[in-house]
Amino acid sequence: MGQWADRFRAMVSRVGTYPAWEVAVELLLIGLVVWAVARFVRGTRAAGALKGLLVILVAGTVLARVAGGREAFQRVVFLYDRFLAIAAVALVVIFQPELRRAIIRLGEAPFLRAGSPRLVRAVEAIADACAYLSKSRFGALVVVERQVPLRGIVEGGTPLGAELSARLLQTIFFPGTALHDLAVIVQGNVVQAAGVQLPLADPADMPDPRLGSRHRAAVGLTKECDALVVVVSEETGHIRIAERGRLSEPLAREDFRDELLRRLRVQPSPADTPTAAQVSAESAADAVEPARAESAKEDAA
Repeated sequence: MGQWADRFRAMVSRVGTYPAWEVAVELLLIGLVVWAVARFVRGTRAAGALKGLLVILVAGTVLARVAGGREAFQRVVFLYDRFLAIAAVALVVIFQPELRRAIIRLGEAPFLRAGSPRLVRAVEAIADACAYLSKSRFGALVVVERQVPLRGIVEGGTPLGAELSARLLQTIFFPGTALHDLAVIVQGNVVQAAGVQLPLADPADMPDPRLGSRHRAAVGLTKECDALVVVVSEETGHIRIAERGRLSEPLAREDFRDELLRRLRVQPSPADTPTAAQVSAESAADAVEPARAESAKEDAA
């Protein structure tokens, strides 16, 4: 016990030799790192694994230092030090998805990425199409590509290379068409591909287990890249946005456009802002479209 007391007093005396501001800055930086890591893994499967690993490492380090302090079990201490090096490599392998997501989020920082003005017209087309699909209870899955290319996913779908428009999206997702049941990839103002299969998230990653495969696909893709995915539910007509592996709450149709602009970090110009007459005409058209859709579905049946 006396040996441990001497070591503690020696450590305290060494800390006293450093400037107070330097110690405060170091403690602040360490606290920020711990807070950032805890916030990043919160709510993920990595959180439980990280907690267990930290407990094992802390307990092992304390035991190794206690054993080594008595000049005994030196071979065990030597092996434990080598084990720490192996554990560092194992951490990179185990938490590879989380590390990749962290690097992607770094690239999503506002000072590294700015929304393109050409996305304004794309947002208008997507918002108009989703309003129609939501009213008609037609399911839809629209992927907006950002900094991370989606070439590998696009190759699995049907290439289109068509100019984006609300009518095109409404046609693709109309029930009974060959491409309506999968995703559409949008790059700028171009629909790159349709009928694209997206990776599915695990059920444990979903906020609501009742959500179907479209929502799982949206969350699964956004966990792998920086894309933004819009989901329209076929059962409820709710519109949601998936980003960074998280699914938003249902958005009102009148709020969806503004939320999409905010997430894509683009500002509409006055020329892109619809006038009162345009809004009135669009509202009248939207009131007619669901009735036409229901009639078409009855004819198809």
